Amino acid sequence: MSTEKSSLHARNLHRDPYNFDQLISCVPELKHYVFVNAYETKTINFSLPKAVKLLNQALLLHFYHIQGWDIPETNLCPPIPGRADYIHYIADLLAEEKSEIPTGISVSGLDIGTGANLVYPLLAHRSYGWKMLGTDINLDSLENAQRILDQNQDLLPVIHLKQQPDSHHIFKNIIKTGDRFTFSMCNPPFHDSEESALKGNLRKTKNIRKSKPQKVLLNFGGQQSELWCEGGEIAFISKMIEESALYSSQVLWFTCLVSKKDNLHKLTTLLKKVKAVDFKIIDMAQGQKISRMLAWTFISQKETRNWF
Repeated sequence: MSTEKSSLHARNLHRDPYNFDQLISCVPELKHYVFVNAYETKTINFSLPKAVKLLNQALLLHFYHIQGWDIPETNLCPPIPGRADYIHYIADLLAEEKSEIPTGISVSGLDIGTGANLVYPLLAHRSYGWKMLGTDINLDSLENAQRILDQNQDLLPVIHLKQQPDSHHIFKNIIKTGDRFTFSMCNPPFHDSEESALKGNLRKTKNIRKSKPQKVLLNFGGQQSELWCEGGEIAFISKMIEESALYSSQVLWFTCLVSKKDNLHKLTTLLKKVKAVDFKIIDMAQGQKISRMLAWTFISQKETRNWF
C-alpha cells in the first residue's frame, strides 16, 4: 500500500514557517545566525553546522520542552520536522489496529541507531507518551544521549539506552526473551562507503549554498555508523528484515525509512520470502524530498488486539 503526501504530516508541529523571534527567545545565541533573505523572510544558513544545531536546540526546547540538548560536532545533526514526521506516521500505523492513536507507556518503541542526538525517542515520548529504548553501536553516542536524558529527569523512567556490541547484528543482543515492543524504527545508513558519504554531503552543501563549497561541512553527518555501512541501505535493511523474522512474535510492527525507491522491490520480495503477514509502504514528503517508511509485521490482525 502506498499513500502520497505533499507536505508534512497533519499533526506535525512544524508545518508553519519558523517563528524565529519565538525561537530566539528560547536560545538567544540563535539570533546571530538569523537573517532576512531575498524573499524578505527570516531564515538561517542551513549549510552552517552551528546554525542548524542552535535551531534544533530552540525547536526541541520550545515545542517539546527538552532542556540542554546538544551533540558533538562529529555527530549527525537531524532535521527535526522530518524526524517528527516519522513518529506521526508510526502513530497512524498503530491507530489502524485500534481505530485511535494509542498513547502512554503501554506503547513501547525500539529505536535502532538512536545516535548522540536521541531525537526519535525524545519526539516519540513528548508527542505520544510512548516508552522508548534507543540502541547504538557507538558508546560515545550513547553517552551523549544519556547526558541529554540526565538534563531531563522526567524522561529517565521512560527512555532507556542499550549498546549493540556487534555491528553484524541489529535485533540480536538487544531484544531479550520476554521483551515485547509495539514497534521498532530505524533511519538506516544511506551510503555504502565513506567516499560516497562525503560526496553526498558535499553535494547537499553545494545545493544549499548554490555555489561550490571549498570543503565538506559535516552539518548533515558525523560518525561512520550514522552515514554508511558495507553494502549501503539495501544491505542494512535486508539484514534487518532477515533478523526480524527471528523476533517475529516480540515486535508488532517493524519499520524502517527507505531513501532509494529502487530498493523497494528487492525489500518487499524479501519480506514475502521471510513470510511477513503484512507490509506497507508509506510515502513521506518534506518539501521536495520524498522518503518512505517500510513497515512489516508477522502478527495476524486477529492477534494485534493483545498488544494494546
